[in-house]
Amino acid sequence: MNKYTPKTLVLEVVMIAVAIVFFIPVYVLINLSFKLPNDPTGPLQPTTHVTFQNYVDAWQQGHLANALLNSSVIAVVSVILLIFISALAAYPLARVAKRWSRVTFFVFMIGLLLPFQLAMIPLYSTMRDLGLLGTVWALVIFYVGMQAPFSIFLYTGFLRAMPSDYEESASLDGCGPMATFWHIVFPLLRPITGTVAILNVILIWNDFLTPLLYLSGSGTQTVPVALFSFVGQYVSQWNLVFAGLVISIFPILIVYFALQRSIIRGFASGLKG
Repeated sequence: MNKYTPKTLVLEVVMIAVAIVFFIPVYVLINLSFKLPNDPTGPLQPTTHVTFQNYVDAWQQGHLANALLNSSVIAVVSVILLIFISALAAYPLARVAKRWSRVTFFVFMIGLLLPFQLAMIPLYSTMRDLGLLGTVWALVIFYVGMQAPFSIFLYTGFLRAMPSDYEESASLDGCGPMATFWHIVFPLLRPITGTVAILNVILIWNDFLTPLLYLSGSGTQTVPVALFSFVGQYVSQWNLVFAGLVISIFPILIVYFALQRSIIRGFASGLKG
């Protein structure tokens, strides 16, 4: 048993202070979401007149029901495709010890260095020619292509750190490469799969520029674009923006807390490679 020392006390005080600093923006967000538009109190001062009308107005005026549905469809479909494609791509990259495997891995890693803004206009033209502008499929294709290098990096690192004993046993029993992957390897990738899922969901859910670009002029919109409708050139309804942000946070929090243990284990293991 470790003794409680002055060093431990100082460490606890520091961690509590850091937690308070990180909690302040959350407190401000929730506090402002309950304030009236003409409330004279500051953002840190608790509101004296709590109102839930902001949430009702944000839900109705911002059409958040449709926005949440669109964001959920885009995030879920994109993440499922990312997991499927990245895991399949990472398996030979991690297990085949040949020059082409290393070269291919580094080619994928170049995708981590190049900003997507370089291809923003060509991608927009391609989506327009395919007739996908204004649909959720344009965003699904974009996110899968943009996030595949990062997901492959995590899967490859995890696979390189994982022993191949089970795969060799399955091979001796006559199991083919694909059957070995789906029945033996993929179930063992559960920790890193949780990490890939939550990191990509957060990025896709919070992205603003890409939905604004590809869904502009259509009735389809995601949550960040829907909340942007409350911000005008002359009048901004900040109370509705903050209420909408609180509403949009809940789905991500549910997913995060459900996968929290897998995220920490998978991300730490994925970096070992």
